[in-house]
Amino acid sequence: MQVSEVLSGIYVLDLHGEMRIATRPKVPVPVYGERIVEGLRIWDPHRSKLAALLIKSHLAGGLATLVSELNIRPDSKVLYLGAATGTTVSHVSDLVPDGLVYAVEFSPRSMRDLLGLCQARDNIIPLLEDASLPERYASFLEPADLVYQDVAQRNQAEIASRNVARYLKPGGTLVLIIKARSVDVTSDPKEVCRAEIERLEGVELISVSNLRPYHQDHWAVVARKLASAP
Repeated sequence: MQVSEVLSGIYVLDLHGEMRIATRPKVPVPVYGERIVEGLRIWDPHRSKLAALLIKSHLAGGLATLVSELNIRPDSKVLYLGAATGTTVSHVSDLVPDGLVYAVEFSPRSMRDLLGLCQARDNIIPLLEDASLPERYASFLEPADLVYQDVAQRNQAEIASRNVARYLKPGGTLVLIIKARSVDVTSDPKEVCRAEIERLEGVELISVSNLRPYHQDHWAVVARKLASAP
């Protein structure tokens, strides 16, 4: 087995001729049934859209550039919107061992599972809130280096723009997962994605990636907050 660290704690593994990515936790314990290989947690792209983005970037030869653009360092502060039960949150937590992940989730049922993850990790702050109302969790947050959003609501660009304006540092990064079918189930998904990107405010576009074959009708938008934005 060959293992190489790309940047910021993201590892690329060659497992019997098959490429995988992974993160290194403080304690090598599975969170969602993933494999542990030599202390590394294999990051499943079918379960995590961020993993899908990273793998597709690696296959295109741009993983190191993407990781640099994501603005993730060991001490980074990450605002994660749409944390669900914590699959991707757990890997982001691995990447910022000296930082914090503010995990916003609206569903009480998902939050119950997320709380179990938080009990084992001291760098995840769970927030049972609606991401479309960012003012409601202002007292809990500090300025973020990265805003990551994966919510199944119609106004995805609006939610991202409001959170970016309030919490993302100038020059910080937004990763917006556009779920086209959650915005408009009747229109062409590509057109839905384009329209949502045009609705983003206060950021400059870096890249747009289709997440097939791992996730159908999903795009990952990477953007940077403008230095002049409030």
